[in-house]
Amino acid sequence: QVQLVESGGGLVQAGGSLRLSCAASGSILRINAMGWYRQAAGKQRELVAAITSGSTINYADSVKGRFTISIDNAKKTVYLQMNSLKPEDTAVYYCNTPFQALYNWGQGTQVTVSS
Repeated sequence: QVQLVESGGGLVQAGGSLRLSCAASGSILRINAMGWYRQAAGKQRELVAAITSGSTINYADSVKGRFTISIDNAKKTVYLQMNSLKPEDTAVYYCNTPFQALYNWGQGTQVTVSS
């Protein structure tokens, strides 16, 4: 099994930045594909950033140009650098394989952006 632990969330003012981390452990030798999802209160979970096949990167239109996803396989960690944050970015952020979640969901990390 693979365990995912997200961290790095917090409270930030609009225009600020945060870097989220997703540490993978267990039965995983190398991260080739991973995505960051978010779920705002009362809304469905949505995929906002994804790396597939180790290098192809896609972003939701709502975060394009502001968020950057990256992988450090030496640490088995996936990052999400979030800049120019907006109140509508407020959500719990999770990592999992993109488009179809193959692993158990972690606890997520709360990001709150104040206006």
